[in-house]
Amino acid sequence: MARYHLPQGMRYSTLPERKQFYTAEFSLLKVQQWLEQHRGKVKFAAVIGRHTKIYLEKYREDAGTTIIIDQYKRLKEVRDYLIDFLPEAAYYDRNVYDRADRKTGQELAFDLDPENITCPIHGTLADKMRRHQGLSFCKLELELVKEQAVSLYEHLEQRFSRMKIVYSGRGFHIHVFDPEAYALSTKQRRQLAREVKEKGFQIDEWVTAGDMRLIRLPYSLHGLVSRIVIPVEKSELDRFDPVHDKRCLPKFLGSSATS
Repeated sequence: MARYHLPQGMRYSTLPERKQFYTAEFSLLKVQQWLEQHRGKVKFAAVIGRHTKIYLEKYREDAGTTIIIDQYKRLKEVRDYLIDFLPEAAYYDRNVYDRADRKTGQELAFDLDPENITCPIHGTLADKMRRHQGLSFCKLELELVKEQAVSLYEHLEQRFSRMKIVYSGRGFHIHVFDPEAYALSTKQRRQLAREVKEKGFQIDEWVTAGDMRLIRLPYSLHGLVSRIVIPVEKSELDRFDPVHDKRCLPKFLGSSATS
C-alpha cells in the first residue's frame, strides 16, 4: 500500500469508515445548497483508490480510473453510488452543459495544494517527487498554503465579487461564481492562470485554465487524509486548523483526532 507522509492526526480512511461516512454523515442538503450556484444539471465523479490503494475487490480494475456519475435523477442516487463505490475522493464537474450536453461555460476555480509549496524542511515538489512522496505535506506547508489562499483571495477581489474558499482536505480551492467568470474563454483562463502564477501563487494551472474540469465535492470525504471538504470563510482562515477543527473531522475519528 502506498504511504504518503502527512501531518500527525491525518491518515487514510478505511473502507468501513468511508461507508460509515457516506451512509450516516454525508449531508445531501449541504451539497444541494452548494450546487445551487451551479447552472444546469451537475455531473459527479469518483476515484475509488488511485492513491490510497484501498478499494473493494470488485472494483480492483477500476480503482485507479475516474468514474463519471451522470445517470441519476436525485442527489440521493449520487449518494447511493458513493456508498457502493466507497471512493477515496468525490468530485463534481465545473462545466455547464445545455440540454444537448454541450458545454456552454465553466465555473472558474483556483487550486492551491501544500505539496507545491517549497518547504524549508522537505524541499520543492521536484524533491518530493524524487522521493516518491509527491502528495506528502507537513503542517508547515499546510500553514503556508493557507496564507497563500488568503492572499490570492484578496488579489482576486480586485476583479471578482462572488467567491468561496473551500478547504479541500489537503489544500484550498477558491471558487468564483461571477457570471462573467463562467463565460471566460480558454485563452482568457490560461492568461489569468499565468498572471496569478507570475504573482507568486502556487496554483495548479490546469484547474484554472479549465483543462481539469473536475473539482473536489464540498462536504465529501477526502480519504487520503480522513477530512471532510468544507467551505471556510476568509475571516476564519487565520485560526482555521484542519488537523483539529471539528467541522472537518469525520465522526469515525472520535476524540483521538483532537487530543
